[in-house]
Amino acid sequence: MIAILGTGKMGEALLSGLLRAGFDPGDILATVRRPERAQALREAYGVRTVTNTEAAKAAETIILAVKPQDMAALLAEIAPYVPADRLVITAAAGITSAFVEQRLGVEVPVVRVMSNTPIRFDEAMSVISAGAHAREEHLQHTEDLLKPVGKVLRIPESQQDAATALSGSGPAYFFYLVEAMVDAGILLGMPRAAALDMVTQSIVGAAVMLRDSGEHPVILREAVTSPGGTTIAAIAELERHSVRAAFLAAIEAARDRSRELASG
Repeated sequence: MIAILGTGKMGEALLSGLLRAGFDPGDILATVRRPERAQALREAYGVRTVTNTEAAKAAETIILAVKPQDMAALLAEIAPYVPADRLVITAAAGITSAFVEQRLGVEVPVVRVMSNTPIRFDEAMSVISAGAHAREEHLQHTEDLLKPVGKVLRIPESQQDAATALSGSGPAYFFYLVEAMVDAGILLGMPRAAALDMVTQSIVGAAVMLRDSGEHPVILREAVTSPGGTTIAAIAELERHSVRAAFLAAIEAARDRSRELASG
């Protein structure tokens, strides 16, 4: 039995991914705050919606998907019902495995996960780290749950805040870039819909090319950049406006915010 505690957007995306991967709806429990939300999940997916304590008592694998600021209260609520033979997966930004372990009060195996919103389309980037009591079998089980909805990478927990900034928040950076490029197309006289189609397909194509070619992004970028051409003129403007430095600073700021969330 798997329980998803806090079935919001990310929790629902994981829920739907598990069902697409072949899990039985009867083997999944979901918890939510509002009755109307519970009804919507039951109607859409056929899963049972229960209280947090009921889920903690029944499930062998407990996925904590609440917001970081709600995690302490949730752990206090379920701690009396989580024995040491459960696997607890925490998917909240900035919440460390030690934070969860200390509040549960038993030597429960905890795996920390950071995923991202493309999980809705089975294209997530999920990074996982073992807590103090998690063994290989727990990491493997977590990977098995996440592989149907994207790529999974194991990293040391010390790198989780950086992963949150890079891949957890990463989709937002691309959406921001798309928004800016579409606005540029409109400025140049393109209809919005046409500009969006061109930019979206260009980014999808470039991402697939980067993933499947095995080439370094510098090599791929240089292949588009002809001497004295249009691309180098654009890149010169990006450099003049310190866009690269802005990305470095932005991702560093996201990392710092992840650390702040962890410290409360």
